[in-house]
Amino acid sequence: MEEAHGCSISGPPELVLSHANGQRSIFNGHVKKRGHASRSWIKIDQDGNSQIVTLDKASIMRHCSLPSRDLRLLDPMFIYPSSILGREKAIVVNLEQIRCIITADEVFLMNSLNGSVGKYRSELCNRLQKEKSDDLPFEFWALELALELTCAFLDAQVNELEMEVYPVLDELASSISTHNLERVRRFKGHLLALTQRVQKVHDEIEQLMDDDGDMAEMCLSEKKRRSDPRSSNDLGLPTHRSGRARVISKSAPASPDRSISGVQMLQRAFSNIGNSSKHESLSSSSNNAEKIEPLEMLLEAYFVVIDNTLTKSLSLKEYIDDTEDFINIKLGQH
Repeated sequence: MEEAHGCSISGPPELVLSHANGQRSIFNGHVKKRGHASRSWIKIDQDGNSQIVTLDKASIMRHCSLPSRDLRLLDPMFIYPSSILGREKAIVVNLEQIRCIITADEVFLMNSLNGSVGKYRSELCNRLQKEKSDDLPFEFWALELALELTCAFLDAQVNELEMEVYPVLDELASSISTHNLERVRRFKGHLLALTQRVQKVHDEIEQLMDDDGDMAEMCLSEKKRRSDPRSSNDLGLPTHRSGRARVISKSAPASPDRSISGVQMLQRAFSNIGNSSKHESLSSSSNNAEKIEPLEMLLEAYFVVIDNTLTKSLSLKEYIDDTEDFINIKLGQH
């Protein structure tokens, strides 16, 4: 016990690994955390200019005001289902091979050698330089291209699978063999995995369309404009508090109608406040509907595309099930 009290540890414990050839590797515990490693991103601005930048996790979190869990969705080391998240200053997009962070004036695209990433970069830059108009906010241009490429990619995979599966099923129906049965089994497993991916994108778009709050959260340019104090001062919009003060002042004791009692004046004041609040609520609701309308139309367009892809996938699965039932009936007869 006395010897234990006299010991002191001056550094992290050493880890000794023995190899089959007799050599040993010693690690002193100074290991860099993988979560804070720098990654390569493709940065695309509003003018369609792109450059490759290297940013660590902390920098991108601070720049885009994102929590760590959102960046995990973009980590190429993990496989997460497709998702689109609206945050205070960014939209986090994880759609198949397109993984990016969209802000009101730039896109941070996870850099990789995948063809979809290169196509997204070149196509977005081209559209921003040649086709961009002020009618659609920058973040919607970036989001639309991610949806377009993802829907086209999934639809192409379903079409390719259809061309392979239907001839095999027809051949199996006419000639039952172990080889054909094995091919159908592999195709069915592939189809089930593909259908799940299509279904997830389908559900993600549908969920966004059903929630006005989520769509409003994705209107980054509008939120940035509202948060800029100069824009509100230039417009000269009154604050909520000043509007309410004017309502109360209409029923103040200095009113020309001096015969109204104090209780009546209070009732009128609260009635005016209630009417004003109701008017402001309706006005705010109308403004939100106008702001999210372009996004809603965009989502609806690609929902139709992905819904058609899902229908084809489910029809193919149904055809496989019907063929299996037919084969079982024929085997039962023999």
